[in-house]
Formats: sequence, C-alpha cells, structure tokens
Amino acid sequence: MDLLLWVTVGFIIIGFVVLVFIKRNMESKKSSTTESIVWWIVGTTAWGVASIFLIGCWFSKI
Repeated sequence: MDLLLWVTVGFIIIGFVVLVFIKRNMESKKSSTTESIVWWIVGTTAWGVASIFLIGCWFSKI
C-alpha cells in the first residue's frame, strides 16, 4: 500500500468525521443561520471534490 492511498483514505475518513461533527453542532443549536448552512454546503462540496480528485490520482497511479 502506498502513501497516496493512505492520504486519500485518511482525508476521506477525517473529513467525514468533521462534517458529521459540524452537522450535529448545527442541529443542536436549532438556530442555523443561512450563512452557516451555505458554509456547510461549500465545505461539503469542497471536501467531495478534493476526495474525488485524490481517488482519481490514486487510480491513475495504479
């Protein structure tokens, strides 16, 4: 197993945990502002694009 695979898997797992933690904090406050929801969508999209890019790089390396 190479380093790029470990970086990719780690990025996906850590990013997923962080996004779940942030979502739970937003739900517990019950006062989610529009700005926090927009930043949640932007963060999730950026995390998804970066994950897809890392997976693509790893598959092209094989």
